[in-house]
Amino acid sequence: MSTPDNPQVPSAPTGAPMTAAGPVPGAPPAAIMPAAAAAFGSALGQAERYAALLAGPGVERGVLGPAEASRIWDRHLLNCAAVAELVPSPCSLIDLGSGAGLPGIVLAMLLPDVAVTLLEPMARRVAFLDECVRTLGLANAEVRRGRAEDLAGQLSADVVTARAVAPMYKLADLAIGLVNPGGLVLAIKGAGAAGEISRAMPVLRRLGARDVEVVHAGSGKVSPAATVVRFTAGRVRSQVVRRRAAGQAAVMPAGQRLAAGPGRRRGMPGGRRGRQGSG
Repeated sequence: MSTPDNPQVPSAPTGAPMTAAGPVPGAPPAAIMPAAAAAFGSALGQAERYAALLAGPGVERGVLGPAEASRIWDRHLLNCAAVAELVPSPCSLIDLGSGAGLPGIVLAMLLPDVAVTLLEPMARRVAFLDECVRTLGLANAEVRRGRAEDLAGQLSADVVTARAVAPMYKLADLAIGLVNPGGLVLAIKGAGAAGEISRAMPVLRRLGARDVEVVHAGSGKVSPAATVVRFTAGRVRSQVVRRRAAGQAAVMPAGQRLAAGPGRRRGMPGGRRGRQGSG
């Protein structure tokens, strides 16, 4: 059988960079390549490999939803990369409810002086995170399986990050148990961030949070900029950490205590359920 003079190159997603062998696996669409190159710099190759892992094994194993495969760069990777400018370096960082590794793996790629712990309770996500850390050669990242509720007072870091984990009033309680006194909490949120802060303010005050604000990370570099709720933990080890270390129930808003009923007030099962993060 003769070989065609002009063999067809395999089709690629619209706008994806191409080589003679076909589409570049994990490469950002041409329209956002300048922003991706600026955001990731020398780590762009790593980011492309990570994007391929998310779109391939990540979707196949249910770590990332199928609809997200075509939005990995603009919706996820660039959004997370923008947060790097808010992280002091060097430091230690816990990515709470890491899920698919967003933003933890992205921050580990961009900030080699930051020691990143990817904290995730679900086994299949932990396996995926382990594979990503090995494949990408992230010497500054480790995966820890567990729930923030159970590890408060045992595991801590200078910075705690979270994305798509829980409403602010719940997330603040989880994060404050993991962050060092005087440390930073960075919660990637959406357009309703200010409203979440307003509703969570009684809890934030009770937990000793300071300098609570909404910041827009990556303005002028990525579009849209990442909306982040940022606050500082109190200088004294928080009451929630001391109670959890002693095996007691965490601090809850009065309204939640009434809604929870007497069983929950005594620390019985039936509290926060579901995933801590999907990335």
